[in-house]
Amino acid sequence: MAQINENLHYEPDERCPLPIAIGVGFQFVMVALVSIAVTMAIIVRGGGESEGYLTWSLFAMLAVGGVATVIQAARIWRFGAGYVLIMGPSTSLIPVCIAALLIGGPAMMATLVVISALFKFILVARLSLLRRIITPVVSGTVLMLSAFVVMQYIFDMTMDVPDGISPMAAPVAAAATLAAIVALTFRAPRALQQWLPLITITIGWAVAAGFGLYDFQSIIDAPWFGIPHTEEWPGFHLALDAELLSLLPAFLVIALSDSVKSVGDGVAIQQVSHRRQRAPDFRSVQGTVNCEGLGDLLCGLAGTAANTVFTSSAGSVSLTGNAARSVGVCAGIILVAIGLLPKLLALLLAIPNPVAAAYMIAIFALIFVQGVRTVTQDGLDTRKAIIVGVAFWIGVGFHNQWIFPDLLADGIWGTLLGNGLTSGGIAAILMTALMELTSARRGRLNTKLELATIPELDAFLREFAAKTGWNEASTERLISAGEEALSSLLPHDDEQEAEDPQRLIINVRQAEGTIDMELITTSEDEENLQDRLTYLHDQSEIQDEREISFRLLRHYASSVQHHKYHDVDVITVQVKETTR
Repeated sequence: MAQINENLHYEPDERCPLPIAIGVGFQFVMVALVSIAVTMAIIVRGGGESEGYLTWSLFAMLAVGGVATVIQAARIWRFGAGYVLIMGPSTSLIPVCIAALLIGGPAMMATLVVISALFKFILVARLSLLRRIITPVVSGTVLMLSAFVVMQYIFDMTMDVPDGISPMAAPVAAAATLAAIVALTFRAPRALQQWLPLITITIGWAVAAGFGLYDFQSIIDAPWFGIPHTEEWPGFHLALDAELLSLLPAFLVIALSDSVKSVGDGVAIQQVSHRRQRAPDFRSVQGTVNCEGLGDLLCGLAGTAANTVFTSSAGSVSLTGNAARSVGVCAGIILVAIGLLPKLLALLLAIPNPVAAAYMIAIFALIFVQGVRTVTQDGLDTRKAIIVGVAFWIGVGFHNQWIFPDLLADGIWGTLLGNGLTSGGIAAILMTALMELTSARRGRLNTKLELATIPELDAFLREFAAKTGWNEASTERLISAGEEALSSLLPHDDEQEAEDPQRLIINVRQAEGTIDMELITTSEDEENLQDRLTYLHDQSEIQDEREISFRLLRHYASSVQHHKYHDVDVITVQVKETTR
């Protein structure tokens, strides 16, 4: 039976009252804003640029991040996930952005960000071809690493207090905030769950204010309205010189790493945004990365650093129980408004770091657990466990400079591998590719998607089963599963059947005690077969003729996965060998 998330108040397509959408969207922004401001300050100041450029780049990031957040929620054509995903600067790019600023200034960074955007567009267009490399194991490991990398900065923030403040201020304020989160999560009425961020941060702020840990003067001094001077726009570095080419590989590798992380974020947000568990829609995931690429393009044109999906988005949805698209739209509009209202920006940035850090500890703890769930969703055999364990600890080792510290002291290798998310993500991708290359060879059948193909499919599967030494009972089970999987893909509209049949590619491969069968075709059908098989548990009667095929497929196959991409459907059916 499909699992039910009883803590979710609003699903993406459900109507959320506007005051609640604005309030929850404001809380999402409040959580993300500190990270946005700190990341931009680190990049610009680390690159030796002026405060004027910092003001411009922060304004540009808020504006682009707000627009991209709205597009993520609204899902315009193939851009956007259709879920609440807050967009902001990529922390993975901090070292390479600083290097670009030091070598060639803001124009160099802007050019490399635009190139990274084009790379992401190419990558997402071929995402279906990379399905065996960017797997749940890889994306889940990257989610776990992203939580680890960010946690280090968060723990530093818990101890960040100005001089002259009591040393007890930070631990007491952080502990009060974290205690409030735990208490409200466990015991608060369901109606209060959506306001958990605001309530807990207010409690932490009140405790911190008692120690004098709140900067009221910065709020008083900030103007109500302001737009940075446009002369800070840097333009582009148009020369294809050695400096640009030396930095380009690092930008592309980290763009790949960010894209893999965003694939994980796109899957994670789907898992927490519905009451009933459902299979990931990879068209939505493609929209997630497409929107990230669009944001990068706009960031480059505006002369600021690249953007990415904030991994905290899934954790915020889990805590508030609100996944309505209107929340994402409101959050995006608020981000743009904050860029135009410096006093509001100062108000949110004045939240004491120990308070903000304590709240983010809870958020990224949930993200880490979501990464574990993603890794284990399809089962975890020895080979997958090796990939997860080795990649995770490689990321931890490089990030803490426990591995080859002299190599990472400076230069391109330090820029490329010094971030645990990048080094661990690369390790996971390479090991997954190696596992794929060393796996058993596949059998392949290229045919048409029509009923007349069944005898050809039967002969193909019988021949493959004979080569692997399967007994007759196992062979018949495999053939039956193949027939029902093909039947489930057949058009159920008489007019469609009269048209020229679509192409169908069938790949089969032997694994440990199983045969994995992959059916690839194009389809405009919105239904996900994996969801349909899950929902059969909740149906009391057969609703249409295809239900028979679905039920038989579930009987013959030990596992069925359905990944829907734009223009491509991939169904993977696993059949176990029987002993009789």
